[in-house]
Amino acid sequence: MIIIPAIDLKGGRCVRLKQGRAEDETVYADDPVAMAKRWEDAGGAYLHLVDLDGAFEGQPMHAEVVTAIADALSIPVELGGGLRTDAHVRAMLEAGVDRVILGTRALEDPAALQALVDEFGRRIAVGIDARDGFVQVKGWVETSTVQAVTLAQQVDAMGVDTIIYTDTSTDGMMRGHNVAGTLAMCEAVSCHVVASGGVSSLADVEALCALQQPRLSGAIVGKALYEGTVTMAQLLAATGERPSETAVVQ
Repeated sequence: MIIIPAIDLKGGRCVRLKQGRAEDETVYADDPVAMAKRWEDAGGAYLHLVDLDGAFEGQPMHAEVVTAIADALSIPVELGGGLRTDAHVRAMLEAGVDRVILGTRALEDPAALQALVDEFGRRIAVGIDARDGFVQVKGWVETSTVQAVTLAQQVDAMGVDTIIYTDTSTDGMMRGHNVAGTLAMCEAVSCHVVASGGVSSLADVEALCALQQPRLSGAIVGKALYEGTVTMAQLLAATGERPSETAVVQ
């Protein structure tokens, strides 16, 4: 399991939201490229980018910033948020993004998802954001009637290589990660799972590592790093990951 620092983009800046609420944001930096370099220099082997404006608008809103980050780093980046068409996906992959994360579209258009997986393989990941076990879409504004585990099993059967699983009730709240939920997700699928949401302390990462779940390939950490409650060095030590490693999560 590797540690994946997160950068959430809104209005061209690095922010964090509480439970995905657009009106409840904290701005951490005005220069996303410099922040990306900071996490690479701190030992991050992979970077997680979210286009929050894109998620709310239904189309990429930070394409230039994302491209600049991909160009500036030697480590790979993944991107989610607002990738609602094949053109959006192709544009971001061509811009240097290692893999894109589809959420709303994975639920609403499984045939399109299957076609993209057939074409791009592991470069198509699926983000499953859930509250009380049910999938949320469109920037977490809407909650569906589909259970997260059900969607996970469906996309796993399509050949999706990686699922990014987020418990939205814990995201940005600094109250701990839903370890049991992540374990249930790992046990339900055969693909890789990346844990996200509420990873707020060294104890959370240690608890994830203690699962010894072979399908758990990464943990995304955002607010805890920005608030300084934990450092990359501490997290890397907990996972046994060496700062010099640059292996992509596969």
